[in-house]
Amino acid sequence: MAHSPDNIPLPPESDPKEDPAHILVVDDDESNRESLRRRLARHGYLVVAVADGPAALEMIEREVFDLVLLDVMMPGMSGLEVLERVRQHRSHTDLPIIMATAQDKSEDVVRALDNGANDYVTKPLEFAVVLARVRTQLLLKKAVNLAVDLERRLSARNVDLETANAKLELHARRATYDLETAAKVQKTFLPARSPKIEGSSFAWVYEPCQELAGDSLNILQLDVDHVAFYVLDVSGHGVAASLLAVAATRLLSEIGFGNSIVMHVRDGAMVPVPPAQVADTLNKRFETNSETGQFMTLFYAIYNTRNQMLTYVSAGHPGAIQIAHSKKPCILHGTGLPIGFGEQYEQQSVRLDPGDRVYLYSDGVTEAMNPLRDLFGNERLISALERGLDQVLADSVATLQAEVRTWQNGEAAKDDLSVLAMECV
Repeated sequence: MAHSPDNIPLPPESDPKEDPAHILVVDDDESNRESLRRRLARHGYLVVAVADGPAALEMIEREVFDLVLLDVMMPGMSGLEVLERVRQHRSHTDLPIIMATAQDKSEDVVRALDNGANDYVTKPLEFAVVLARVRTQLLLKKAVNLAVDLERRLSARNVDLETANAKLELHARRATYDLETAAKVQKTFLPARSPKIEGSSFAWVYEPCQELAGDSLNILQLDVDHVAFYVLDVSGHGVAASLLAVAATRLLSEIGFGNSIVMHVRDGAMVPVPPAQVADTLNKRFETNSETGQFMTLFYAIYNTRNQMLTYVSAGHPGAIQIAHSKKPCILHGTGLPIGFGEQYEQQSVRLDPGDRVYLYSDGVTEAMNPLRDLFGNERLISALERGLDQVLADSVATLQAEVRTWQNGEAAKDDLSVLAMECV
């Protein structure tokens, strides 16, 4: 786990109106233990301190803690043993654990992180560093709890987006941009690996411009003959945009029975929902918030591997690019407005031949700027994709990403960069 520099400002403390976080300190050294207990208590935390592993396990079983500060080296049961026992029934998001280890014991750090520790500090302890780690882990825990709560409410009923956005912004202000580790949670919604789907292959790149992204992409095997794939882009950046992207991604990822918006029952069988209907449903779920101005664009496509037909809808999103050796590049335009503007969407279809490629992308590609404020643009994008035809699909996507970064020439990215490519094979 990468550590923030120790000279940056500390993350903010909890809202004083909220219940204080409950922290367990485990250290066999009484002076260390009591010093941490007193100093953390001065910062508003409820702190319990114990001297050994068995006492720590007993306290964790008996009381609810928000975070554990755990010494590695203790007589009898070591901190690493305590960590392994706790992780058998408490996840790293449910109960964050920060390990304290000697500065020259890198093997302890590696083992601790491998076994589920969230972070570590080295002895002799610098309290400013300990406090920064504690605050960061508590903020991450709060953000994860918020995301889980949002998913639960979305699966039960249609969310009133205006109210939800107001709540999300409130929590975002409390969490602040220091929640860089929350990006790990967001990345769990991306494809874990390239799916093995007969008749097609996929590759993608996903590069947020900040710790948290407003872009999302995924590949969904709907049934033996159909695969859906999409790129969506939420306006704005930061916590509010990323949580809206996560909420939409979660809805699109539910393929089974029940509340799925991508599969429905017809004639007693589960069949894919047409792309236009998927966009319509999202449009009803995510009305534009007049206060924040947030909205999302979407390019959603379904590929029929049996007849090689690609059916797609574009909701205010850049048109995908169809490219092949024997054809001129073709932009798959759409006419729909972004999600949230009350639009009725129309879908279109195109037949693919073996070797045809389709590239979906966010505007972070074409709107990437060089130091002179010139855009990368559609022409450079298409030229880069044509040059990539002689490469395997994954290499062509990586080459495009490299060309965009070369074009920027050190200029900081102003938007997330997402590319999702499919090849008919």
